[in-house]
Amino acid sequence: MSTPPRTDSVADAAPERVDVAQPSLAKASGSMAIATLVSRITGFLWKMVLAWVMAIGVITDSFTVANTMPNIIFELLLGGVLASVVVPLLVRSQKDPDGGAEYTNRLLTVGLTALAIGTVIAVAAAPLFTWLYIDDSSGEANPALVTALAYLLLPEILFYGLFALLSAILQAKNIFGPTAWAPVVNNLVIIATLLVYAVLPGEISLDPVRMGDAKLLTLGIGVTLGIIVQSAILLPFLRKTGFKFKWTWGLDSRLKEFGGLGLWVLGYVAISQVGMVVTQRVLTGAAEGGAFIYSNAWLLFQLPYGIIGVSLLTAILPRMSKSAADNDIAKLVDDLSLGSRLSAVMLVPISAVLTGVGSAVGIALFKAGATSFDNAERLGLALAFSAFGLLPYALVMLQLRVFYAMKDARTPTLIMVVMTVVKIPLMYLSAAVVEPDQVVISVMLVNSLTFVVGAVLGQMWLWVRLGNLHSKRVVRVILISALAGLVGLGVSWLVRAFALPEVVGMATAWLALVVQGLVASLVAFGVLALFKVPELTPATSRITRLVRRR
Repeated sequence: MSTPPRTDSVADAAPERVDVAQPSLAKASGSMAIATLVSRITGFLWKMVLAWVMAIGVITDSFTVANTMPNIIFELLLGGVLASVVVPLLVRSQKDPDGGAEYTNRLLTVGLTALAIGTVIAVAAAPLFTWLYIDDSSGEANPALVTALAYLLLPEILFYGLFALLSAILQAKNIFGPTAWAPVVNNLVIIATLLVYAVLPGEISLDPVRMGDAKLLTLGIGVTLGIIVQSAILLPFLRKTGFKFKWTWGLDSRLKEFGGLGLWVLGYVAISQVGMVVTQRVLTGAAEGGAFIYSNAWLLFQLPYGIIGVSLLTAILPRMSKSAADNDIAKLVDDLSLGSRLSAVMLVPISAVLTGVGSAVGIALFKAGATSFDNAERLGLALAFSAFGLLPYALVMLQLRVFYAMKDARTPTLIMVVMTVVKIPLMYLSAAVVEPDQVVISVMLVNSLTFVVGAVLGQMWLWVRLGNLHSKRVVRVILISALAGLVGLGVSWLVRAFALPEVVGMATAWLALVVQGLVASLVAFGVLALFKVPELTPATSRITRLVRRR
C-alpha cells in the first residue's frame, strides 16, 4: 500500500467522520461488552474456585503452568495469525463471485491440518515443554505433575484453533454474539469440573505422580472438555449463515499471501513467547504460588480491557479492514483515533480505581478457603502496581489491528522485538534484587512498562506510515481522563484514610472495595462529564439503554 503524504496541523482541527460511524460501533461493541463481561466474570469465578479448593502452592502453580502451555503453543502455531490477519483477508474475499466460500474452505482446510499436526507433536513433547517453562531449582512447581497435566490439557490446542477459525468467519460476516458468549459455557464447564474435584476424596499424589489419579484426570479432562464445548457451540450459528464446510486442498495466490503474513505474525508470537518463558521461569524460581498469583493478577488486569477493549476491537476490525482494502486512509485513521479515545476515556479512570483498591480486590476475592491473607494481598498489590499499563496495553492491541488491516505484519513483529529486549533484562533484574515474595509484583510492573514502550513506538510508526493521526485530540482526551482518574483516586484515598476501617480480612476488604471503588468511579466519570468529553457519550447512552430495558 502506498504511503500518503502527511497532512499539516490544520487537519487536527478538522472534524472527523465520527458522528455517522460512532453509533453503530458503540452498539456493536456495547452488545459484545455485556457478553464479554459475563465471560470475564465466569472466567474469573473459576479461578477463584480453584484458589478456594486448593491451597496456593505446588498444585496450583503446576496446574497454572500446564494450563498455560496450550495457549502458548496454539499462539505459536496459528493463534496470532488467526486473531490478526484472517478477518481482514476474509473480508476482502467477500468480493469474490461466490462470496468468499471457496477461499474460506481452503483456509479452514489448511488451518485445521496445521493445528492437528501441531497438537500431536505438542502432546508428544510435553516433557520438553515442562523443562522449558519451569525453573525447578526451588521446587515451587512439580515437573512430574506439570507434565501429567500437560498430556491432558495440550489437546486443547486443536479446539482453540477451531474456535478461532470459526470466530473469524462469523466476525467477517459481522456476527459477534456467539463468539462472545461461547467462552461463558467453557467457564461453566470448568467450574463444574472444579466442584467435582472438590468432592472427590483425597489429594493429587505428588510423590509419585500417577496418571490414573482420579483428581488429576478430573482436572485435566474436565478443563479440556470446556474448550471442546466452546468450539462446538459455534457450529449451528455458522450453518445459519449458509456456509457449508468442504475439504478444499491446494493453495491459491491469496493463501500464499496469507502464508507470508502468517510467517511475520508467527515471528511476533515467537518473540513474545520468549518473554513469557522468561516470566514463567522467574516466577517459578521465586516464592511459592508466584505463577498462580501472576496468572490471576493478569486476569484481573485484563478484565476491564476484555469488557471494553476486546469488544471495541472485535467490532472495529472489519471496518478498518474494509477501509484499508478500499485504500480509504482517512476513514482508517478516524477509526484508529476513535478507538484510542474511547479506550482512554473508559480505561484510564478504571486504572486509577484499580490502583487505589488493588490490595482490597485481592483480599476480597481470594482470601477464602485454602488461600492465605498474605498471598491474597500480594495478588492485589500486583494488580495495583501494574494498573497504569491498562491503556498502553489497549493501544498496543488497537495499533496492531491497524497494521494487520493494512496487511503489514512485519512492523508489529519489529515492535515486539523492541518490547522483548526491554522486558527480559528487567525481569531478571527483578529476580535478582527483589525479595522472592515480591517478585510477582515486580513482574507485573515490568509488563506494564513494556506496554508503554510498545504504545509509544507503535504510535510513532503509524504516524510515519499514515501521516496525521489526530494525535492532539487523542492526547487531550488521555490527559483529561488521567486528571479525572487522579481526582477520583485522591478522593477515594481520603475516604479510606478517614472513614473506613483497616483491611484485616474479607469483610473489611469488601467494604473498602465497594466504597472506594464506587467513590473513585463516580468522581472520575463525574469529572469527565464536567469537562464534557464527547467520547463519554457512547458509554453513557449504552448504559441508559440497558437500564431502560429493565
